[in-house]
Amino acid sequence: MKISVSRIYFVSFILCAAVFAMQSARASDDGLALTPPMGWNSWNKFGCNVSEQLIRDAADAMVSGGMRDAGYQYVVIDDCWQVSRDENGNILPDPQRFPSGMKALADYVHGKKLKFGLYSDAGTKTCAGRPGSRGYEFQDARQYAAWGVDYLKYDNCNAMDATMEQDYTAMGNALKATGRPIVYSLCEYGEAHVEKWGPSAGANLWRTTGDIRDEWDSMANRNGFSQNDLAPYAGPGHWNDPDMLEIGNGKMTDEEYRTHMSLWSLLASPLLAGNDLRTMTQATRDVLMNTEVIAIDQDPLGRQATRLVQQGSEDIWTRPLADGAVAVGVFNRGEAAMTVTLNASDLKLAGAPLSARDLWAHKDVTFDKGAYSTTIPSHGVFLLRIRGAR
Repeated sequence: MKISVSRIYFVSFILCAAVFAMQSARASDDGLALTPPMGWNSWNKFGCNVSEQLIRDAADAMVSGGMRDAGYQYVVIDDCWQVSRDENGNILPDPQRFPSGMKALADYVHGKKLKFGLYSDAGTKTCAGRPGSRGYEFQDARQYAAWGVDYLKYDNCNAMDATMEQDYTAMGNALKATGRPIVYSLCEYGEAHVEKWGPSAGANLWRTTGDIRDEWDSMANRNGFSQNDLAPYAGPGHWNDPDMLEIGNGKMTDEEYRTHMSLWSLLASPLLAGNDLRTMTQATRDVLMNTEVIAIDQDPLGRQATRLVQQGSEDIWTRPLADGAVAVGVFNRGEAAMTVTLNASDLKLAGAPLSARDLWAHKDVTFDKGAYSTTIPSHGVFLLRIRGAR
């Protein structure tokens, strides 16, 4: 089918340029997360079954498997590492699962030239019923800094929705007061228009959706493709977060996982792997460590993609890049293969001829007479980096 998107693209480009100027003026000033954070989090695969050995193994695998070299930095322990507080109110890790303590574990992770992250909660208890940080914000933040924490994921179970912004701001202030650079990730499921106040609460990223599941409808329809209206709120130091990656957890196809990685990268989303790094298949490695796709996610301009076309099962998203190129993702949300024709004139790039790179096939493609046609499988994606002649 023919794609006519020139007017939509031009208007979208002008609006995005204006929004980016506003975002730059109010970007977080802590110098952290100038590109979306990349790393690994324990929850999607392991839930509460976390331990010191698992985290050491994950750090080892990130190095030996090449993920660190591909840009993944953070090793984050999610819920269930904490069990109680001592007589002075200090948070205590589970002594059975973390016998060496958090400082030693953080040192191990840092020794791998990686960064260390923990989870807490703005309520009295975490989602799994462990001690939350409500009323202990400054005490917990000081403890995290002393342990060497580099990243805090802060949940919203057993909290008070009426004071959500204040509660998240309290922890943001506490982290800042430690003097240690700690990336601050809000996990409030996109409630209370967090994108509007997240930066003022000290956050570097904030959840924009409910919890992701390892299935197409959750990943694509409820989480990924719902992000278009949030694009104005993303930029260096502050990112929309449609939740962690499910790539490699086994309930979607490799084609769907490529769509997952492509969409998250176009959206300038954090890339936090959630699989078992010790047992990855080559197919999973190829998705998570596609450096050409990662480069889209990590583009320093920091502009989130917006939707140009949605017609039938076809979605087209574009993202301006720092070097003047444009990333274009054409998605097939349908149940059958689909043939599309992409016209260079519709993309309003500066000049011709056009150079284009297929980021999954790792090859250049040629627009014949200004057009390129391809067939996209069900739930698949065609992801290009395109530029016009300067």
